[in-house]
Amino acid sequence: MTAEPTAIKLSGPSVEPASGGPAAQLVVFLHGVGSDGDDLIALAPLFAEILPDAAFVAPNAPFAFDMAPFGYQWFSLEDRTTSVITQGVHDAAPILNNFLDEQLAVWGVRDSDLALVGFSQGSMMALHVGLRRPKAPAAIIAFSGALVDPASLPDELSGRPPTLLIHGEMDEVVNPACLTAAEGALAAVGVPVMAELRPDLGHGIDGQGAQMALSFLGQVFGI
Repeated sequence: MTAEPTAIKLSGPSVEPASGGPAAQLVVFLHGVGSDGDDLIALAPLFAEILPDAAFVAPNAPFAFDMAPFGYQWFSLEDRTTSVITQGVHDAAPILNNFLDEQLAVWGVRDSDLALVGFSQGSMMALHVGLRRPKAPAAIIAFSGALVDPASLPDELSGRPPTLLIHGEMDEVVNPACLTAAEGALAAVGVPVMAELRPDLGHGIDGQGAQMALSFLGQVFGI
């Protein structure tokens, strides 16, 4: 029997603000399939250079990776048909939303202080949830991801947070064409979107892409 979304609690590493004071922003990192929160939380010291008052959290995805004996997944990729992936994202969305609500309360910040930063499958979750939360986050950054179920966006869009899409042109896991498709779909519904195709980059995050993300968040938060 599958647990109800409200019964599934996420956990993972967190980093307190480098300034030593209370959190002014919250950055949530969402990892890719087969990984865990320890992967992206490693970006926290770099991001703290621009956001010294930000707290960082990186939850482990809710389900054990079903294609290896380690790691986590937001949804299964054993069946990669569009309808199955769409259902997987929809099923995981309430779990992530509950976690975000809890973390906003823990750190004492608002949705307008929240940034979602995803990689690969985590980007799919960041885009889906971030564009549909009752109160929009401050920003969404999606590395090497895709916009799942774009057809539902015009009816389900609840906010228009500034969004940065970054993708490697040599990505062998998620088709780089997903960047152009996502950019077009977001622009069509009025979401402020920037897109960068990184040359000679596969399925990963390079230094230039990370610096672009830093600058983007600095602008969003007025720093």
